[in-house]
Amino acid sequence: MKTLALFLALFAAHFSFAQDLEERDDSFISESNKNLLKIDIKEPFLQIAVKNCNDFKPAAFDGGAAAYKEILRKYMYMYLNSDFYTLTGDFTFTLTIDAMGKVIDVEGSPNVLNSKVFFDDMQYVVRRIKKTWTPAMCNGQPVRSEMKLKMSFSSFSADM
Repeated sequence: MKTLALFLALFAAHFSFAQDLEERDDSFISESNKNLLKIDIKEPFLQIAVKNCNDFKPAAFDGGAAAYKEILRKYMYMYLNSDFYTLTGDFTFTLTIDAMGKVIDVEGSPNVLNSKVFFDDMQYVVRRIKKTWTPAMCNGQPVRSEMKLKMSFSSFSADM
């Protein structure tokens, strides 16, 4: 009888001190820190002229540089995954615009820690913008051109 009472007491103690996993709060793991990103896109954009062209007209975005800047900034806040990198400093991006007015390539510089992931994200962001550019014109013919964008980034990490 004493053995049965001891067994029941240990059994009850075991379940009374057991951890209930469903009541555990793990929200601090996934939301313990946040990166806040400040983006400053500089204007004007620098258009690289085509060689041996007498009558060059630069590529243009419908609504102008200010409209592209606002769309780009909005998409950057939506699609950049800034949890994987901390951005601080000045970056230059070269957009290659084909003769049809579509952005076909984005290259970034300078290369810093985790910049490869950041530059890949920027390619994704720029390609998400569906509006096309009016292509650059050389002697009345649409040509491939390059546009340089300068941006300043500031990242702030905060524990929440």
